[in-house]
Amino acid sequence: MNLISLTTDFGLRDAYVAAMKGVMLGINPACRFVDISHEVAPQDIMEAAFVLKHAAPFFPAGTVHLVVVDPGVGTSRLPVALRYGDHLFVGPDNGIFSLLVEDSPPEEIVVLDRTLYHRTPAPSATFHGRDVFAPVAAHLSRGLTLQEIGSPVSALTPLRWALPIEDDRGIRGWVIHIDRFGNGITNVTREALERHGDGRKVKGYIGGGIINGIHTTFADVPQGDPLLLFGSTGFLEVAVNGGNAAELLGIRKGAAVNLFFLDRHA
Repeated sequence: MNLISLTTDFGLRDAYVAAMKGVMLGINPACRFVDISHEVAPQDIMEAAFVLKHAAPFFPAGTVHLVVVDPGVGTSRLPVALRYGDHLFVGPDNGIFSLLVEDSPPEEIVVLDRTLYHRTPAPSATFHGRDVFAPVAAHLSRGLTLQEIGSPVSALTPLRWALPIEDDRGIRGWVIHIDRFGNGITNVTREALERHGDGRKVKGYIGGGIINGIHTTFADVPQGDPLLLFGSTGFLEVAVNGGNAAELLGIRKGAAVNLFFLDRHA
């Protein structure tokens, strides 16, 4: 398998992504690239982790996932590679893999201390994506093993994620991601709603809006109206039919989402 996915906060305006691809093609001319995203907000580890979690599992077995959102580049944070299921992942040990492996630990983790597989033994202090991570990903795509490219470590650095506050009166969650359509994806799961709601109707207070009920599709409400629904990620989303919820309701990442369960006769 020569497939390499890329997730970065570099954008495509500058030369960073092209430089990494050039390095990898120099090592493995047969590698194929799939760009998951280069539009992660700068230095936003949580956003990168969210994007990775909801894209990587759909790739074929054997894919190498290169993830470079690295505000600690050049510091003591470790460069790592890991095996999780049938996939390999390469990137900084800064919590970026935390959501991906939250249900079970990786089968294998190594620190990338074998400079033979770096672009240079003296990598740039500001661009490990080009000088460390990209060449390692390319070598892995050629069939090298984790044992060959690094030394084993026992665990990854965790990143703490905000969990909803739940009881039988309601759920207080937060917007953890806003997609390009302006939908606010929350940390509230369908399971949490079913566990506490017991079939009761829901009223939500989000940003500058009050939203009644949980819907199934955007078209369940009139054009331009806000709604709550469970999206493809499995999390509750705040959306607007044909519009932008972030703009209409004045919400951004970290905004509180307060859900209240109504009495059955309400």
